[in-house]
Amino acid sequence: MGGTLIVEDLHSSVEGKEILRGVNLTVKPGEFHVVMGPNGSGKSTLALTIAGHPKYEVTGGRIVFKGRDVTKMPPHERAKLGIFLAFQQPHEVEGVRIMEFLQQVLAELKGMDGAEAYDLIIRTAKDMWFREEDLYRPINVGFSGGERKRLELLQAVLIKPDLLILDEPDSGVDVDSMSLISRKIEQLNEEGTSVILITHYGRILKHLEPEDIKVHVMKDGRIVMTRGGEFIDEIERRGFQDIFKDCCGGD
Repeated sequence: MGGTLIVEDLHSSVEGKEILRGVNLTVKPGEFHVVMGPNGSGKSTLALTIAGHPKYEVTGGRIVFKGRDVTKMPPHERAKLGIFLAFQQPHEVEGVRIMEFLQQVLAELKGMDGAEAYDLIIRTAKDMWFREEDLYRPINVGFSGGERKRLELLQAVLIKPDLLILDEPDSGVDVDSMSLISRKIEQLNEEGTSVILITHYGRILKHLEPEDIKVHVMKDGRIVMTRGGEFIDEIERRGFQDIFKDCCGGD
C-alpha cells in the first residue's frame, strides 16, 4: 500500500481562467497533509485537478503518483491506481441505488464478487450509522449534509485508497457526524492511507491526532506557506489576512 504523490509546478484552468499558478506539493506514503486558505485560493481546484476532473485543464506542470505521470490520465484510471476524492458537495444520483453502486465499485477496484461485496458493505455501513434499508435508496437523494459526507467516507473505508483527498469534509456536518468522520479519516491514515485534507477552518482537526501533520496555506493559486500541525491554532487565532503579512506583505 502507498505511493508518493508529486505535484510539480502545477497550473490549472477552468473555462480559460487560470486558478492554479504553480503549485508544488509532495505527499509521501502514510503522510497527513492539510491544505488551508481563504475562499478562491485554489484549494478545491487542487483537489479536483489531482483527481482528474475533466473540467479542470492542466496547462503546465505535472502530477506523478506511484512513479507514473498521471497528468493526462482519466479519473477512473487514477481511482484504480489508488486515488480517491471525497467531494465537497456530493451529488444526488437518481435511479442508482447505493448498494448497487458500492458493489460495482468493489468489483472494479477490488475484484470482489457480488455476495462478498454485499457482506462487506453491510458490516461497514453499520459502523458508519447506515441501516441496511438506507443502502437501497438512490445515492444521496434526500440525504442531509452529514449523511452525504458519511457516505463518501463509507466508500473510502471500503476501498482503502492509497491516497485520500477530502475536500472540506467538515462543511454542512453536525458535531456527531464530524466526530465519526474524523475517526474514520484517522483510522485510514493509521492503516497507511496518505491524506490530503482541505478545509477553511481547523475545527475538524481538533478531532484528529495524527502524529505528524504538514499544513500548507494557499493564496492566489499557490502554496505560500508550509508549517507543522501547531500552525493550525495560529491560523485560527490570527486569520489568513494577518498570516499573509508574514510571507506576502499582506497583499
